[in-house]
Amino acid sequence: MEENLLIVHGGGPTAVLNVSLYGAVREAKKQEGICHIYAARNGTGGLLKKDFIELENVPEEKLRLLLQTPGSAIGTSRDELEQGEYERMADILAEKNIRYVLFNGGNGTMDTCGKLYKTCQAKGLDVKVMGIPKTMDNDIAVTDHSPGFGSAARYIAQSVREVCADVKGLPIHVVVVEASGRNAGWITAASALAGDGDGLGPDLIYLPERPFDEDAFVEDVRKLLEKKSGIVVVASEGLKDAAGEPVVEPIFKVGRSTYFGDVSSHLANVVIRRLGYKARGEKPGLLGRASIALQSPVDRDEAELAGRLACKAAFDGESGKMVAFRRVSAEPYKAKPFLADIDKVMLRERTMPDEYINAEGNGVTEEFKEWCRPLIGGELPEMVSYN
Repeated sequence: MEENLLIVHGGGPTAVLNVSLYGAVREAKKQEGICHIYAARNGTGGLLKKDFIELENVPEEKLRLLLQTPGSAIGTSRDELEQGEYERMADILAEKNIRYVLFNGGNGTMDTCGKLYKTCQAKGLDVKVMGIPKTMDNDIAVTDHSPGFGSAARYIAQSVREVCADVKGLPIHVVVVEASGRNAGWITAASALAGDGDGLGPDLIYLPERPFDEDAFVEDVRKLLEKKSGIVVVASEGLKDAAGEPVVEPIFKVGRSTYFGDVSSHLANVVIRRLGYKARGEKPGLLGRASIALQSPVDRDEAELAGRLACKAAFDGESGKMVAFRRVSAEPYKAKPFLADIDKVMLRERTMPDEYINAEGNGVTEEFKEWCRPLIGGELPEMVSYN
């Protein structure tokens, strides 16, 4: 009987999501006895509709384009699922002789991975279900970091560095850059790496792990304006006040997905209103997860490795696991992959630890920068100022 493999993408794309797809497909092509390498079109919805893309005959020259393509080449989704749909998925896997399933995604996707694994077990199906970590937010539990984060970190660090150079050249305003991250401040914190080398880094960094105090923010900016006339602030989209409420009311919420209000414009308006000083907001948004130009080579290599190892592990008989990374050393950088039980990952959000946030709650520590620096894949371009 023929055996088939299925790959499913879930959640928001990253600059290296397709790289993991490349690693998985390349590994699957090496396996004897595999007839079809399927991809579910647009995530779990495609699986439920039996809408599959066949990848086994894609030529290598086309497959390699995945390494430089952002987004999801097979489509992804944020589907909300009930147990009945997991039952239906398991039945489809049996019907289509799919013996191996790889889920590539973040917290929600790993929850889906675990639930389908348990459903297949309950039905007595011999289906190997494995998880491939993916999130620009770096909030998946167990693993030291997730593929997708290193490139997002490089993007925010480089972009903030460029904004800082601009503001230094024309120091007439406060610029607030808004970074992605619902409850975890990893991307926002990575902006601190903009200051490596020549000091072109942000003046203030505000993370969702600390309650945001508007009065303290205004005082931080006021004190800086006594010393300099151009200031750069980086703030997380998920900032919340002491009561746990977003500082800007979300414009839309559905399930776990929240479409936040414009935090950067709000904070810029706070500066204008309370300090009478020119300010503006900047919001990279989706650019932060779609930039191939700023793709981290370390991130790319680990994403390919994660896809390849998840596929190999499934063929070796592993199931109900996710590929994770353990930090071995920072200098030189070395991380070792391992398989984590999916139960320890499912919807367990990993936020910034206290030791990575400064005492004032408006910046990060050197310990965080040492942890983060290797992941962005090399130094940022050197800049100069004679001013």
